[in-house]
Amino acid sequence: MPVTDHLVGQTTPMGATLHPDGATLRTWAPNARAVYAVVGNSLQRMRADPDWRPAIPDRLQTLGDGTWAGFVPGLADGDEYMFWLDGQGSQGPKRDPYARELSRQPSFPKSGCVVRDPATYPWQAGDWQPPAFRDLIIYQLHTGTWWAVDEAGKDARATRPGTFLDVAARLPYLRDLGVNAIKLLPIQESLTRFSQSYNGVDYFSPDNDYVVSAGAAFDRHLTEINRLFESFDKSGLTAAQLQPGANQLKCLVDLAHMHGIAVILDLVYNHAGGAFDDASIWFFDRQPTGDHNHSLYFTDHGWAGGQVFAYWNDGVCRFLIDNAAFFLREYRTDGIRYDGVQVIEHEGGRALCQDMTEAIRATNPAAIQIAEYWNPDRASAVAPPPGGLGFDAELGDGLRDVLRGLLRQASVGEAAALDLGPVAAELQNRHGMPDAWRLVQCLEDQDLAYAGPDGAGPDGAARVPALADGADPSSWFARSRSRAVTALLLTAPGIPMLFMGQEILEAKPWSDARDDPRTLIRWDGLAQDRVRRDFLIFMTDLLHLRRTHPALRGDAIRVSQVSHFERVIVVHRWLDGEGADVVIVASLDEQPKHEYRIGLPAPGIWREVFNSDAYDYFPNPAAVGNGGQVETEGGPLDGFEQSAWITVPANGAVVFVR
Repeated sequence: MPVTDHLVGQTTPMGATLHPDGATLRTWAPNARAVYAVVGNSLQRMRADPDWRPAIPDRLQTLGDGTWAGFVPGLADGDEYMFWLDGQGSQGPKRDPYARELSRQPSFPKSGCVVRDPATYPWQAGDWQPPAFRDLIIYQLHTGTWWAVDEAGKDARATRPGTFLDVAARLPYLRDLGVNAIKLLPIQESLTRFSQSYNGVDYFSPDNDYVVSAGAAFDRHLTEINRLFESFDKSGLTAAQLQPGANQLKCLVDLAHMHGIAVILDLVYNHAGGAFDDASIWFFDRQPTGDHNHSLYFTDHGWAGGQVFAYWNDGVCRFLIDNAAFFLREYRTDGIRYDGVQVIEHEGGRALCQDMTEAIRATNPAAIQIAEYWNPDRASAVAPPPGGLGFDAELGDGLRDVLRGLLRQASVGEAAALDLGPVAAELQNRHGMPDAWRLVQCLEDQDLAYAGPDGAGPDGAARVPALADGADPSSWFARSRSRAVTALLLTAPGIPMLFMGQEILEAKPWSDARDDPRTLIRWDGLAQDRVRRDFLIFMTDLLHLRRTHPALRGDAIRVSQVSHFERVIVVHRWLDGEGADVVIVASLDEQPKHEYRIGLPAPGIWREVFNSDAYDYFPNPAAVGNGGQVETEGGPLDGFEQSAWITVPANGAVVFVR
């Protein structure tokens, strides 16, 4: 159908935008000789005939700013479209870089772009407010491999990937665990395996692997999803409202908010791809230069198997900023984890980072922006522009690495020398950050737990129980050491982050090869497996401890005692002026300690509110501890005016509050 100039101008949104009688289409192609809209019968003829060429009436008009736009009468929600570029370096059909969704038939990478009306999803969470940044507890997961069951409740991941609706159905589990944010590994459409989903190519389109198509499986998911809505006295969704892939991701976000869980997306702006098809962004409006055709969007520099974006190009920067703002605005997500920011900065994208963080903060100041930034001057990532990049927080590796190193030392056995000095130093080290929560702290993440295509993973990759006891990751040594180190993590300053399966002592490395059972989290038999079940209870109670004691989420910390010989570290947390003191005692000695003296910041009775030994064959009838409380009886010690004699379990942690 002929394209007109109705509703078209330099304020027309990029991509496809619906109106009552059709849709506008706009794209950026500054080097093209002509750009055409391909819809309806023309789209079918183009797919059937490789020699097909568009007609003049389908041509978009140039707007004088490198973009092309037009109005297509009759184009409606769910209709497909493509662009056809007559370019200097490439010619043929291209997907819209701003496409909200791609078709499922034909499937990717032969997909067409789908017109979507963002108003078709009926948001029901109401006036949701995410947790304050300092209160976040993040759970990181990969949508395709985390969880999927069939109609009988049996694991289905060997036959299909997990989906957005699978994750949505599992939200009560995450709420009961005690996390208040999930961080999804990248969810955009991607082309190759073994990338952990970091090789996206269609940046505005949810990956159709994570979408449930119409049929019996969809009907089952619809029933399950509506049960969740009904549990919050909400009306739920119709099949038509849930069928679009974009709406299934929105449903996940909506239900997460009802469960008190924020949603953070992992967005990748340091590179794209790992492979590109002819209709992809790599070939969009290429320009011939000498003997080569140069990409509009990318440099010739490679990174992580893909290509680095051309940050010198204002149109590329606008595309990336538009993408980040799109997910916050249209999907109502609560934050962004930016991948490989040091690569962006090194490749000339410093100004992009500054403009991006300012634009996203203007879009939603309550959305956290977390940088993966491994440059030496770590604090510059969170410093405001022009001196810094303007992110809210960044991933920390200092505490992570020394705690993992401590596990390796302890795994040698009781005779091994332990050096607790680095742990003490990192617990108190903000790395120049103005606030302690600016560091996201973890023991595992998608890289350190990754098996990779060959099963080896990167250097140092291993899950916590395997570090604790390489011979038997379910042994008492593995269990108890893992509990002690996890207690240090979750009582430390910063935003704690767990990796999927960590809460059930998963020892297997993970992979995005969902058909490899050796790398999938084992959920079956959890109720009967005391080792995994008990660790889940331990983790749930430990997260509850963090949520209910504000001092654990504050800035103040002092390591009051470090004993390498005794293998004990004592940590004091407090809030200035509020007296909400918490004292954590952790031991990696394989024998319990009786009548062990520690300093305490105030006289009187101190309640023992947590004892990791209680969770070994929970409830452990022979748990070594302090009977619920201790009382100060001694003189000054560890810089305090008072002290008490306590009992510390072997490879354990106890927590006292005033």
